[in-house]
Amino acid sequence: MRVLLKAVIVLLISVMALAAEDFQGWAKGLEARGVKVSAGIWDASTGRVLERHLDDQALVPASTTKVVSTYALLKTLKPDFTIETEIWGDLKDGVVQGDLTFKGDGDPSFVSERIWMLAQALKKMGLQRVTGNIRLDQSAFDSQREPDGWQNTTVDTLPPVLALSVNHNRDETGRLVADPERQSRDIIQRILQEAGITIEGRGGVPGNPRKLLGWTSPPLRSMVLDINKWSNNFAIEMLVRKYGAGSWPRGVKRIQAFYQTSFGLGPEAIQITDGSGLSKDNRLSARTLAIILRGAYHDFEAGPEFVTSLKVTAEKPWKLREKDGNLTRRVRAKTGHLDLVNGLCGFIQTLDGQVRVFAILLNGPCHDEDVWDQVSRWAN
Repeated sequence: MRVLLKAVIVLLISVMALAAEDFQGWAKGLEARGVKVSAGIWDASTGRVLERHLDDQALVPASTTKVVSTYALLKTLKPDFTIETEIWGDLKDGVVQGDLTFKGDGDPSFVSERIWMLAQALKKMGLQRVTGNIRLDQSAFDSQREPDGWQNTTVDTLPPVLALSVNHNRDETGRLVADPERQSRDIIQRILQEAGITIEGRGGVPGNPRKLLGWTSPPLRSMVLDINKWSNNFAIEMLVRKYGAGSWPRGVKRIQAFYQTSFGLGPEAIQITDGSGLSKDNRLSARTLAIILRGAYHDFEAGPEFVTSLKVTAEKPWKLREKDGNLTRRVRAKTGHLDLVNGLCGFIQTLDGQVRVFAILLNGPCHDEDVWDQVSRWAN
């Protein structure tokens, strides 16, 4: 019996040594090609490190930055948090004298379908006619047009992030629009008119405008689901501005303050200038991402919503980029892609049912296969 036990122990040690050699060989092979690597895998229950390579090296994280921003929002604002768009006017006997004002406050889900429902609500209140125009109040956000650190980002990546934005400030084909406020007014007016509310456009000063309606967004958990499943850059940047009371820098600093207080991760660990990861000034390490992911995994209050928001292998909208069908539904992760940047971080369920936290950040001439080859080794 002792001989058999000893043989089993020797075999396990050999297998572990071979796996570690494979991991280090993978990392060194990438570095030989000029790719910087920060990577590691940890036991989700205990936090014990299983393998790592320069896991403290801070690299450009691309969209894995959304792990940092979305979890901070969920934890501090809470999953049921909503944003209200206010509608103001001087309504008497079914008529708004003067303009009908839409006051935005950073709802990224203000799209045509929801504006149609809003129009039905206004009509139910008795609104039949507006003597003036549709007016947008953008005062909830400051005048900054894009986050810091976007000097190296392509100019057509993101439309202006305004307090009131309709359809993510894109046209029906998905292209950025030159005048997003005009498009927003036009869409709102068209939908109201289709609902039977006349917009006369005669101007005039209202006598006593008041708040007629507050139109609430879906809960934050739904917005984060959209952000992380689809890597929605516009939505997270809008929420970061809202988080900072209309200011990108304040929103970013509030995220950093959360991690300083709750995780002991200072600004040197959370080096970000935006919430989406489009900025190439952002710097995170695999270890920082793993600490946040493991914290979320054990957070009963907001963790389930966060984990659910991650992509799942072989499930829409995921496109599995490698051929290992054995990974189906065993990986939940956030991807990250920029020019010469490839990242993946999240959770792996091993064949024996254990949950691992992992993070891989690659900067340099790298490909999706470079990431997935190692994920497959860890999972199998």
